[in-house]
Amino acid sequence: MKRSIVKPGSKVQARHAGTAPARIAPDYWVLVPALLLTCLGLVMVGSASVAVAEGQGVSAWYYLARHAIFIGLGIVLALSLRIIPIAFFERVSRPMLLLATLALLLVLVPGLGHEVNGSTRWIRLGPFNFQVVEAAKLMVIIYLAGYLARKSELVQSRFFDTFKPLILAATLSLILMLQPDMGSAAIITAIIFGMVWLAGAAWRHIFVLGALALPAFGWAAMEPYRLRRIVSFMDPWSDPFNSGFQLTQALIAVGRGEWLGVGLGASIQKLFYLPEAHTDFIFAVLAEEFGFLGVMLVLGLFLLLVTRIMVIGLMAHRIGRPFAGFLAYGVGIWIGLQALVSIGVNLGVLPTKGLTLPLISSGGSSVLMTIIAIAVVLRVKYELDRDGQVAVAGKPRSPARRLAGAEGRA
Repeated sequence: MKRSIVKPGSKVQARHAGTAPARIAPDYWVLVPALLLTCLGLVMVGSASVAVAEGQGVSAWYYLARHAIFIGLGIVLALSLRIIPIAFFERVSRPMLLLATLALLLVLVPGLGHEVNGSTRWIRLGPFNFQVVEAAKLMVIIYLAGYLARKSELVQSRFFDTFKPLILAATLSLILMLQPDMGSAAIITAIIFGMVWLAGAAWRHIFVLGALALPAFGWAAMEPYRLRRIVSFMDPWSDPFNSGFQLTQALIAVGRGEWLGVGLGASIQKLFYLPEAHTDFIFAVLAEEFGFLGVMLVLGLFLLLVTRIMVIGLMAHRIGRPFAGFLAYGVGIWIGLQALVSIGVNLGVLPTKGLTLPLISSGGSSVLMTIIAIAVVLRVKYELDRDGQVAVAGKPRSPARRLAGAEGRA
């Protein structure tokens, strides 16, 4: 006689346990701030890009429509991830390193890479440009989560196993420097360092790796144009119409916002004063139009989103799911660090870097991959809730509960 197999988490398993399966709601502490930031991004892209689009001779709503298309595509892909288990990502984690490397090399192939503002970071996909480093960030996180899940004990004790991820960071950074894209190289390196540190690597190992990495970035920063950015960052008002132009205009925008802002759409700095007003410096436009309160709202939403993602990673570790935990940690570090750098550049506390503000800046590749990354974290939380529900439902009932059930049937 053939035995039937009851899958964990199934309706049959729940009936055997004497309970009806409950619908698992998404984690609203992740979903709500992500949706609010995305909606705010739509509003700000529409406000900041009108003058830019008209100056380029296209429709005033060109960038807004483009941004909305990528958000819609990201939501469709995010919904499809609802049926893909985290175990699948763990199984394919090893090839992700090779895929990330090949993706970054593709832009250097003549005829495939598309150059914008002197950098070759994009691949033309029909009417759109796709910045492959955004996909590479998620691939690196998936690969490293698998590596740390397999080697977590060795990473905590052996220097060589801690050193391996630095080789990965150095390889990808070298490719990114050829594009050039020092900002993304720094973000990926910081993500790798952060995940290795959260895996429990010894402080002395982290210190040695940092001492090895800093000279490489210091050498890269000696490029003349990068050096000018650093010098102008220290005192942008010494050359406000040349090297310090971007930063001085951003600071003027932030200062004009005061407490409540000048009102939606009323920004002056976005009218060809502030370069890249709808991408790299959209936060300065937001500060001008919504003021200090708008700035605090955005900071609060990012803090809530990143904190909750890190908490989900901690929850996964506590129940013995290291891959899911490191996956959430990596996404949290990525979003939090990139938001911190982008906001820091707009406020003049960090040198200028070509990094978008996650979920807010115009940039199809960035918003698309950020939505997908958040969907992966929601899938992690869904599986934690689902399996926790099954574990509770599968516990044998106490004698008192069984007796009460028997009396009720009688």
